[in-house]
Amino acid sequence: MTMKYHIITFGCQMNVSDSERIAKVLKNIGFLESNSLEDANLIIINICSIRQSAIDRVNGKIKSLSISVPHPSLNKNRKILLTGCILKKDKINLRKHCNGIFKIDELIKLPSLLKRLGFKIKKNDTEKNKHYLQVAAEHQSNITAYVPIMTGCNNFCAYCVVPYVRGPEISRPADDILCEIKSLVKRGVKEVWLLGQNVNSYSLTSANTRTGNDFAKLLKMVNDIEGNFWIRFTSSHPKDLSREMIEVFAKSDKLTPYFNLPIQSGSDEILKLMNRPYSVKKYKNLIKQTRDAFKKYRKGIEKEIAISTDVIVGFPGETKKYFKDTIKTFENINVAFAYISRYSPRSETAAFKLKDNVSHSEKKQREKRLLEIIEKSALKFNKKFLNKKVDVLVLKKQKDFYLGKTRHYQTIRFLNDNENKIGEFVKVKVTKIAPYGLEGKIQ
Repeated sequence: MTMKYHIITFGCQMNVSDSERIAKVLKNIGFLESNSLEDANLIIINICSIRQSAIDRVNGKIKSLSISVPHPSLNKNRKILLTGCILKKDKINLRKHCNGIFKIDELIKLPSLLKRLGFKIKKNDTEKNKHYLQVAAEHQSNITAYVPIMTGCNNFCAYCVVPYVRGPEISRPADDILCEIKSLVKRGVKEVWLLGQNVNSYSLTSANTRTGNDFAKLLKMVNDIEGNFWIRFTSSHPKDLSREMIEVFAKSDKLTPYFNLPIQSGSDEILKLMNRPYSVKKYKNLIKQTRDAFKKYRKGIEKEIAISTDVIVGFPGETKKYFKDTIKTFENINVAFAYISRYSPRSETAAFKLKDNVSHSEKKQREKRLLEIIEKSALKFNKKFLNKKVDVLVLKKQKDFYLGKTRHYQTIRFLNDNENKIGEFVKVKVTKIAPYGLEGKIQ
């Protein structure tokens, strides 16, 4: 019997990367990928449960596929497995809807689990690997590739489940990272994302003891790889942002002028409650240092770096005064984009013990107010590109238009000229701007 699998991924780029490693293991032991759920006899759901809203969506999806519910269109003998960032409480609720749950860092044991579930698997050497990041990825795209350089987190931010579900920080050897990227570039990949829950705490030592500038050294090594490709990375922690990293970032031509640096709150009091060990003043200074470095070392429009950030509204104890501090901070830092989340309590985190004393409607209002400010600053940033020629990586077609990303990570569309330019770098003159997108004409 042909064994077919289908992976459903909920979450961030790290989850996508993990799913690519799951796919490689399955391919090695004789499974074929199915593009649909109907004929798959193995369904793996890879979960991100950092926010309660995310786990609610996952709950609905799992129940719709549940082995306890008859589905005439689905394989009757299907097995369902869950993995990813799953809290103990969620495992209890989800276990009854699936055939098993495995930790992503126990991926190397997946063949043994499948064997116990009755699958006849091919002999493989997956279990010889010491850690799941040593498993080669089955990269899904020939354009963009996600390359994890570390996993886990040591920070224990009060709202975050990552240290509990991912464990402590573990960094990949630099040689493994460089080898994977060289192979991707040789294959024609044009954009490489370096990933980590706290990417700039990367360690070059096997003991994972940071020297403070190891990530800067890795960035330089990746930038020195021959080939025509872009480098991006996410996500950085302000406490680990060194002056050396900023300098290497600004000087390295393959590193694109886009930087995600989560602030989470614009109030010092809330940052303390969140266990974020920096002040708003410190954060602003880091942004200034980064912008100054790009103005010093880059040319033309590359002197303008696109800063994006993450922010949580309605964290326990966030009074109207503290939220006003966040408003003032965002009016000052002028980000090009921001990911806004409404706080939701997650068990096992420190904040779960705090009273969730900001109402749902108030969180929604604060999100709306902050979004208005971010839209203004995004529009202000994008105005700098009007009538400028920019480099664009073409990602896909949409009706009469191509869609792509600029080096500043702006989404841009331009008319399809009936030539296949997907996966290519092209020059586009920006003719229209909006807060979250550009339009242009190919040159």
